[in-house]
Amino acid sequence: MRQTRPLPDTHPEFSVIEWPTFHEYRVENWRLARDGSGRIIRGAVAWSWLDLCLPLFTSLLWPRLQGNSTALALVGAVLSIFAWSRCSQVLYESVLVFPTLGIQLETHRGHPWLGSLSVSRQFIHVSCLEDFVIHEGLRRWNVRYFLAAIKRSSNSPVSFCVAFENILPYFPALLQVYSRVQNSMFPREPETR
Repeated sequence: MRQTRPLPDTHPEFSVIEWPTFHEYRVENWRLARDGSGRIIRGAVAWSWLDLCLPLFTSLLWPRLQGNSTALALVGAVLSIFAWSRCSQVLYESVLVFPTLGIQLETHRGHPWLGSLSVSRQFIHVSCLEDFVIHEGLRRWNVRYFLAAIKRSSNSPVSFCVAFENILPYFPALLQVYSRVQNSMFPREPETR
């Protein structure tokens, strides 16, 4: 296994992991600030001010809630929702390319300190993979680029499977993934004259 970061100065969150039989193109949920300061902007949060305030408010309210089962159930529900929101953050997304089998799109969710707690995977067999494209779309007032696998099976219409749909990395990282997937999955024949 060999891990490289092809764009270390501008997009260090993008990495390529090369295994003997497949390649993984991973985008982690953080990025550098666009102002050139080198400041890291995190997408997945380990601790915030709310994490400190929640135990304080719970300890202040706890004596008043004793004996009131409805209030205790409400506090339990709020704490459960808070724990779920902290443990279901997107940590990273990746595209795995198996040249003879197909591609797999993955989203890893969890807590930054606990690691990946759940993984959603979508495998597209090479016989169903029509193309792998880079496209653009509108998100509020921004034009954002995205990667999509065009999937077609014999008994269903054409469908699009978006790669990195939660993180939406910037164009240079997408262009790296696009060109490498095209070279692996759709090799071009050398032109003869």
